Amino acid sequence: MTPESVGPLSRPVSVRHLPPEGLEVAVEATPEERAALAKDFKLEAIHALEGRFRLTGTAERVHVEGVVTARVGQICVVTLEPFDDVIEEEVKVDFAGGGGGADAGDEPPDEITGGQIDLGALAAEFLMLGLDPYPRKPGADFSFEGDDQDRESPFGALRALKPEG
Repeated sequence: MTPESVGPLSRPVSVRHLPPEGLEVAVEATPEERAALAKDFKLEAIHALEGRFRLTGTAERVHVEGVVTARVGQICVVTLEPFDDVIEEEVKVDFAGGGGGADAGDEPPDEITGGQIDLGALAAEFLMLGLDPYPRKPGADFSFEGDDQDRESPFGALRALKPEG
């Protein structure tokens, strides 16, 4: 994560001296950060956003596991009514220093920059990944009811006009 990629939620954590048993870190977004992220993600609101992470490894290679949870306000694509939704995304990400490449077939690790990783940016990224691009209010159902539904084909009405014979 480069300095240019840092958004409204930033929590840099030093990984230079990770304890052998790992490090537990919690990230909770402030009201200002949630409002800025809601604007960026085109959401009605983000009522709560939290990430809980466990960091293990060394200063050169860090494994992060955890969960990002959020309560967001969205607009239903069917009814156009606002509703609240809960997002919960599991996090498993590897980070490596500048020279750390991917193992064969694996996704390349994210970069450790200046001995730090940004868990705030990671929480925001996983929130975005967890959002449904077409959110539906619970119980909202889209069904089209029209007279075209009973016709065999688009030409069914024309067949009815054709004289028999």
